[in-house]
Amino acid sequence: GMAASMGAFLLAGGTQGKRYALPNAEIMIHQPLGGAQGQATEIEIAAKHILQTKEKLNKILAENCNQPYDVIAADTDRDNWKTAQ
Repeated sequence: GMAASMGAFLLAGGTQGKRYALPNAEIMIHQPLGGAQGQATEIEIAAKHILQTKEKLNKILAENCNQPYDVIAADTDRDNWKTAQ
């Protein structure tokens, strides 16, 4: 199976000891995606919001995965495929 993007985030949020990935499973994490259009001020507001969301999701992922925030921030910078191991 595969848990990608928000699916991986939901997997990480499961109760520790009850989260499972079978040997051939793939898990992909990355930073949030978004888009903005409109006036410069509207684009700035959207950019600030997505950066806040990115920080919030990275903090939650770091806590749920028992990893330092800096490791999660680096791992989510681009599409990052993980295995069940």
